Amino acid sequence: MSRHIGILLALPVVGISQSVYAKDYLSVAQAQAALFPGADSFQASHLSLSKDQRKAIKKLSGVRQRWDEQKVWRAMAGDQTLGWFIVDDVVGKHEFITYAAAISPDGHVLGVEVMSYRETHGDEIMEADWRQNLVGKSLDDRFKLGDDVPNISGATLSCRNVTDGVHRLLALVEVMLSDG
Repeated sequence: MSRHIGILLALPVVGISQSVYAKDYLSVAQAQAALFPGADSFQASHLSLSKDQRKAIKKLSGVRQRWDEQKVWRAMAGDQTLGWFIVDDVVGKHEFITYAAAISPDGHVLGVEVMSYRETHGDEIMEADWRQNLVGKSLDDRFKLGDDVPNISGATLSCRNVTDGVHRLLALVEVMLSDG
């Protein structure tokens, strides 16, 4: 009987220890500065998406838009639009990864920054070399993990979900923010 009590007492520690790995790396302002160093202002434009807009995003990207609202800022230098700064969450293996993507006015990825990582494994996606593989991509490009975006052993779900998330954000820009 005492063996069972010891196991039960150890269980809450396992649940608590997982949150120890959660780490915030960048605030919104820090990520904005990193991704748009030439910007002098950011205009908040949080989007409310209709069911039809979410369907259009899925059709373009192959990835479901989970949220009805999306945090978006227009990065400006004077009166010139430099691009879109978008904060997003994707699930890693069990927990959310909060990241920001910078997308140019013509629909290309300018950069990706991980803002908060809550998983116990897979944080290699924070490496600039891996994130650089997404830079320059547009909605027309392939987003095949292990092919044109490298997979990281031990971080497959984080790699896949951030890659899919960026692809979805490109579709969101096309559906909601493009001038065309």
